[in-house]
Amino acid sequence: MSRDYNVIIIGSGPAGFSCAMQSSKFDQKVLVVESHEDYLGGTWINTGTVPSKALREAAKTILEFNNQFGDHESRKPYERFRMADLLQYKQEILEKENRKVKNDFINNNVDVARGFGRLLDDHTVEVETHLGTTETYTADYILLCTGSSPTEPGTFEIEHNKILDYKSILDLTHIPRRLVVIGSSVSAFEYATIFAALGTRITLLNEQDDYLTFLDHEIKEHFQQALHDRGITVKNGISIQDVEFNPLRNNTEVKFKANTGEQQLQVLETEHVLYLGGRKPNVGNLNLDKAGVKTDEDNFIIVDENYKTNVDSIYAAGDVIGFPSLASASFTQGRLAACNMFSISSLEMPEQIPYGIYTIPEISNIGMTEQEAEKMGLDITVGRAYFSEITKADMTNHNDGLLKLVFNTESLKLLGVHILGNEAANLVHLGQAVMALDGDVRYFIQHVMNYPTLSEAYRIAAFNGVNSVYKEGVQYKQILEEKNC
Repeated sequence: MSRDYNVIIIGSGPAGFSCAMQSSKFDQKVLVVESHEDYLGGTWINTGTVPSKALREAAKTILEFNNQFGDHESRKPYERFRMADLLQYKQEILEKENRKVKNDFINNNVDVARGFGRLLDDHTVEVETHLGTTETYTADYILLCTGSSPTEPGTFEIEHNKILDYKSILDLTHIPRRLVVIGSSVSAFEYATIFAALGTRITLLNEQDDYLTFLDHEIKEHFQQALHDRGITVKNGISIQDVEFNPLRNNTEVKFKANTGEQQLQVLETEHVLYLGGRKPNVGNLNLDKAGVKTDEDNFIIVDENYKTNVDSIYAAGDVIGFPSLASASFTQGRLAACNMFSISSLEMPEQIPYGIYTIPEISNIGMTEQEAEKMGLDITVGRAYFSEITKADMTNHNDGLLKLVFNTESLKLLGVHILGNEAANLVHLGQAVMALDGDVRYFIQHVMNYPTLSEAYRIAAFNGVNSVYKEGVQYKQILEEKNC
């Protein structure tokens, strides 16, 4: 049966973009349906990953300049720099990334339909355009990658003036002197450290008992110290009662109680509040029932290892399928979905993927933490390198950090890499490559690394770990032999 397209992709975020690119390389006819009237890239480029990280880079540069050279008048960054300049930088990056996506679609003959896409059946998509018209398209396959959106707070409303969300925070006209961040997500800590770098006094209110519990315990301890050093106050285990602007005091008041102990009402006065709660999949307008696509109890679309739903012609990828909800993973998911649609062999998504947290300082990890390995009963050793030991870190005034290797004591096989510090999300890839090739920590001892670089931390951590094994009675010569101990 002849259809309009080989694949229709609803959503142009990282999963949709990579699926479109891969499908076009297979000489397939592709249509991307994008609901935004002007921009491509979804949350990835317009309100999430790209703009927040661009703002972070601007704030990090200001912090580095301030730390390196100071200010003879002892002014805070918010007294010296304008938010408009930071947001202009963010906007330029956004525009540039949008142009790249648009040009990639044009150069690869990918068609784009602007409007809201919904399923009519397992091969048909209806698009309600911004002009009020309705278009219908058919395809052999359909990829659903509509992403996710934030949940609403239960006890107050976001009015996008004094009380902000992940979109309106990017439209601030000034750098606030005080900011309360409500949430425990990665984004909450990223924005907390971004504005702390600009001199803003930050309080983070977490309704959970703890935060970032997946981190290695030592990395978590160093991060907590970094938050303290930057004047960021974190209050865990609280319940938000109300948030409202008090015109008499010209402040926004955040009222909350502790979940345990003395549950008296506490009030924080602040300039702005940034709410970053949980996220929910964007499936409400997809008409999934028309095609019989199943979701789980949280409404995330259920897929198999090939990213295929319970309907043979419909696939899904990205945030709309839930964990891990990372742009980096979504790119790979979209590519793999295209390979599976058209029965073209591909490299599989590895079980271990790196995580990057773009706080200041950065955090990144891959593989087992020390506590996970111990819980599994593995005989492990850890090697540590503190950034304060690294010449490059001294040169760049980034000596606040730690690189930690977790490896098997007998075989020296690398099991996990955990980093806190400058360029952590980039540094982790060296460890990722060694783990993917089933390597051990002797790689870092055997191979020459450029000096001075931050990558030198791997060599220092490897020697630190090997020395620990030697102290346990294993002969040092035996450790360094080519064959496993």
